[in-house]
Amino acid sequence: MLAGLQNVTFEFGARVILEDATWHIQPGERIGLIGYNGTGKSTLLKLLVGQYSPSAGTVERSRTTTIGYLHQDLLSFDTNESILQVALSAFERVLLLEKEIEELGKELEKTGDEKVLHEYSDKLHELETLGGYDIHHRTEEVLQGLGFSNADLQRPYKEFSGGWRMRVLLAKMILQAPDLLLLDEPTNHLDLPSIEWLEKYLLHYQGSVVIVSHDKYFLNRMVTKIVELYQQELHIYNGNYDFYEKEKAIRIDLQQKAYENQQDYIRQQERFVERFKAKASKAAQAQSIQKRLDKLERIEDVAIERPNIRINFRVDKTPGRVLVELKDISKSFGDNIIVEGTSAEIDRGDKIALIGANGKGKSTLLRIIAGAESYEGDRKWGHNVEESFYAQHQLEALNVNNTILDEMKECGSQMTDLELRTLLGCFLFSGDDSDKKIRVLSGGEKARVALAKTMVSKANFLMLDEPTNHLDMHSCDLLIDALNKYEGSLILVSHDRYFVSKTANKIWEIVDHKVKEFKGGYDEWVAWKERMAKQEAEQKKAESKSSKTDKPEAKTAAKPIAAPVSQPASAPINKEAKKELQKQQRLFQQLEEKIAQLNKEKARLEASLADPATYTDKNKFKEAEDAYKKTGTELSQLDTQYEQVFEKIMELEKN
Repeated sequence: MLAGLQNVTFEFGARVILEDATWHIQPGERIGLIGYNGTGKSTLLKLLVGQYSPSAGTVERSRTTTIGYLHQDLLSFDTNESILQVALSAFERVLLLEKEIEELGKELEKTGDEKVLHEYSDKLHELETLGGYDIHHRTEEVLQGLGFSNADLQRPYKEFSGGWRMRVLLAKMILQAPDLLLLDEPTNHLDLPSIEWLEKYLLHYQGSVVIVSHDKYFLNRMVTKIVELYQQELHIYNGNYDFYEKEKAIRIDLQQKAYENQQDYIRQQERFVERFKAKASKAAQAQSIQKRLDKLERIEDVAIERPNIRINFRVDKTPGRVLVELKDISKSFGDNIIVEGTSAEIDRGDKIALIGANGKGKSTLLRIIAGAESYEGDRKWGHNVEESFYAQHQLEALNVNNTILDEMKECGSQMTDLELRTLLGCFLFSGDDSDKKIRVLSGGEKARVALAKTMVSKANFLMLDEPTNHLDMHSCDLLIDALNKYEGSLILVSHDRYFVSKTANKIWEIVDHKVKEFKGGYDEWVAWKERMAKQEAEQKKAESKSSKTDKPEAKTAAKPIAAPVSQPASAPINKEAKKELQKQQRLFQQLEEKIAQLNKEKARLEASLADPATYTDKNKFKEAEDAYKKTGTELSQLDTQYEQVFEKIMELEKN
């Protein structure tokens, strides 16, 4: 065992965070630590590293166990050193050895002392054993994996924003390679490529890892055990997040049944006591039953679990078909070109995710759409568009003298105080929190107020920049549910892949300073990207094979008698095959779009046929039934064609 808790109870004043909890972390484990915001996940990590002491029980740590702890408080660290030097400080012993070797080398040059020579050799051997000769290469590799360019490595640490500083400290911690790595929301400041790199790195990490995260995709790929902090207890699940969700549903069901059975038993026994406590012949028996009931360990009612409050957007006006039109838009910051002569269109019903690596200009493009950023080109709003823009920098617009509730009232939503308090509960402001002044809130709390304001604005077009950054999983799920029911259109920037996969029906990516649109959800986009990458790799492989076979033919072509035109004869065949592949790929995409449209139509007709009002009108019912059958037939035909085209593409890609 590396570290753990044995019968630990921890209290903050009168509030119990943890009660009689036992948890042992074994070597090689990858654990996801989850729970609602405010339950004490970060506190639990601080207990493990010894920053807090338990009220009762013991925190166990092996004497030789090294622990690395990444958390938000580290951002108070500041220095003029370059980020490369900060990350290299992970190799404290190696850097000290390098200095000692340098000094011994100088002394050896002067004196030639044999004793100094032996010490010099010993130090060189230790440096080699510690892998000291490749620390620069390893450090650069980790920093580049986390999104830094070569030019960034020599820049001073203090020049970087909080998110980038956190990446440097994460790099340092990874390079230290502690036995136990505790990561508190490591993906909050990472873009998609960096998250994917971190996943791959941690999957091969030799030590144990405990991760606090609200990113379900990350947890599913990373962890083999889930520890949930819930109702002051630790609940352990031996699987990833998907396993936890299924297993928890089973446990809740069993607990609910056990609770109901116990309640029936208690009611039955209480009735007996009530009925016979005054009867002399039964009084002793009644007293005995009462004592048994008093000692009975009560099963908790699962209804205590946080309720699924529904968040609903209200849309007042229906906009025209096109909400925003961008024409020949260009934007750059000095030499850094964000977009150049790009055009795009947002239509009614679009739910667009703008994704890609940091620094590609996603937030800048979002601000251009919102009219909060200068640009060259033409941006036109459509008819009846009422927009609402949520971004981190808009927190300054909050009135610091207002209470949270007063700030919400100023949105003009005409919701009652009770409705507003209920909505704020979804954004983790429970009870009297709604009466707190804005000025006393943390950055994360202000962000949640701004997001709640966006949701009650009655806008028919939302622009959301990292809306899930300060929400727990439960609140993320509620927001996903609300956005799926939202009748307006939206464009969002998010690095939470689960959130994007559940909300977007289109993907925008900035490639070569242009907006590239993919008509489909995130999972389809990932599959398409993988298919394209595979196709490109196979094409390069084929080209390299082709170039190898071309070389001998070039030599024989120099001989007068060897002039057969075998190579030109094969060229048109390859060209034709390529044309055919492109044709089939276009057809495949068209079929995907048609199938998606027909599925929507089918769902609409199903809803119509489920409506009792349809059956009151014979013609209306007949019309709906015929349309439903026709849609089903068309779908069946398209599915067959879809499969045939897919098989043909696979065949052409092989060739």
